[in-house]
Order: sequence, then structure tokens, then C-alpha cells
Amino acid sequence: MKVALLQLTSGDDPAKNLTVTRAMVRDAASQGAAFILTPEVTNCVSTSRSHQQNVLLHEEDDITLAALRSDAQALGVWISIGSLALKSGDADGRFANRSFLIGPDGQIAARYDKIHMFDVTVSDTESYRESAGYRPGTRAVTSQTPFGMLGLSICYDLRFAYLYRALAQAGAEILLVPSAFSPVTGAAHWQALLQARAIETGCYVLAAAQTGNHGERETYGHSMVISPWGEVLLDAGTTNCVGIVEIDRNAVSDARKRIAALTHDRAFEGP
Repeated sequence: MKVALLQLTSGDDPAKNLTVTRAMVRDAASQGAAFILTPEVTNCVSTSRSHQQNVLLHEEDDITLAALRSDAQALGVWISIGSLALKSGDADGRFANRSFLIGPDGQIAARYDKIHMFDVTVSDTESYRESAGYRPGTRAVTSQTPFGMLGLSICYDLRFAYLYRALAQAGAEILLVPSAFSPVTGAAHWQALLQARAIETGCYVLAAAQTGNHGERETYGHSMVISPWGEVLLDAGTTNCVGIVEIDRNAVSDARKRIAALTHDRAFEGP
């Protein structure tokens, strides 16, 4: 089956971002992709909470979600909207960082709110406090599709191996890691972490990423597809592009037969 990863440089205008995203979705479908994936915060990359308050919408009103649901149905494809920044209705005013899986009937097959918040100090000049603007999710999510069980995650989740082990042991065969990684941590850790998650679980890892300069921040790019054996099947570099890869569900069972680590957990004491 052909999967397509869209590598975007989303700005802070959801309407402009949507025009670019929809064109790339149509391009991917024209190349035969049956599953099309977008990166984290597809609709809006902004560090200004006041700007976000002005342009973000609740799920039921979001223009990106509505348009991509329509496109999935019109094109007869599955779409993973890596995530959308959305108003949540929370009393403290924080937003949701929410991923959506859309079926070819245009219906929402699954939702996932990012669990782990990117609260880090990368250097003296680069720090992030995602939890100041976004409230964390609390539930891990899998979703069955005709091409395999999907395990949903978003960006910083990648550093928490126990989440992916839980997803795989719940039946996930394909792990989704839509991201907007920073250039510093991306260069140091992105590929290694993606390969580790694939190797540990015997899953495909599909990681569509934001790339380039977004005005207020930069992202690393390098959207990747990793095989269940840990091979890099796609590295999209740093340009805006549609990356197409063929995946074979049999590769998951083959990898797990060779090393059945998912069945070898043992209880232990300590430390």
C-alpha cells in the first residue's frame, strides 16, 4: 500500500495553510496514496497565545478539519491529520493539540490529544513551555483500519517508549508520530528515536514533520518512514514535499517472528 507523508512549513494563518495542505493532499492521491499523513499543528504554527486565541477554533468549527474530511471522502483515501491546534473550552483557556484519523467516508475514525508536553530548555536561547498553552491528553489511542492497527502519538511523545510499547501490545502495527521537532533536538535525536520505537515494537513508524522557518520558530523537517526492522525507508530532507512509500503489513509479522520482544516482558523488583 502507498502512504504519503506531507512535509509542510505551516505559518500562523490557518486559511493559507489549508490551501497548501489541500493541494498536497490532492497531489498525494493522484500518485496513488491510499493513506495520507500531515504533520503536527497542520493548521497553525505560532508561539503567540493571543494570536492563537484570535485564529484558532473549536473542533466543530475548524476549517481544516472540515475541509480534509471532505477531501478524504471525495478522494476515497484515509487521512491522518497529524494534529490541529484547537480551542478546548477549558476554564484556564489552554488549547488542545489533537490528532484526527479520517476514513474514506469522511468520518472521524479516531481522535488523540497529545499526552506529553514539550516543556524543555534546549539552550540558553531556545526554550519551550507547551503546557502553558496546551493541556495534555490522558488517553492512549489505537484505531483499526483495513491496512493495519494504528497507534496514535504526537511529537514529544516519541521520547516515552512505554507509550509505544503499550500501543503495540494493544495491537498497533503502524505508529504515527506527526511532529514539529526543533532543529537542535532533531539533528541530535529524531532519527535515532524513530528507529528505536520501530525496533522495540516491530511496527512501521510514519512520521510526517513540519520543516523550515515559521517566522517565530524553526522546525527540523526530515519526515521519515521506518520499517519494522528499523530501516529508513524515507527521509524527506528539509523541503516542502510529498514523500511516497510502499509499506507491506507482512513486514510487521516477519519482524516480530524474528525477535518476539513484545511477548518477553518479565516482572522485576526495584530499583
